[in-house]
Amino acid sequence: MLHRLTVRVQPKASADRIEDWAEDDAGRKFLKVRVRAVPEDGKANSAVQKLVAKWLGLPKSAVRVVTGGKTRLKGLEIDGPPELAARLSGDDT
Repeated sequence: MLHRLTVRVQPKASADRIEDWAEDDAGRKFLKVRVRAVPEDGKANSAVQKLVAKWLGLPKSAVRVVTGGKTRLKGLEIDGPPELAARLSGDDT
């Protein structure tokens, strides 16, 4: 099953980590993510994909950046089981 997740990425951070959920001014939820990678040649996007896959316990190939390739706010497509939906909504925290 395909899931969608919006993340806001902080590149060039001191460590790779998933932070917490936040909302933009329109009330849309996103997950704050920090990666050490630099935002050039897709390095930060690859780091985000790898980090989110690890966080979810999925293979790296299950997570893809599909929107926002060159911006901090990114849309991810995640191939995973249906029970991931609650975790990805930010409502289980």
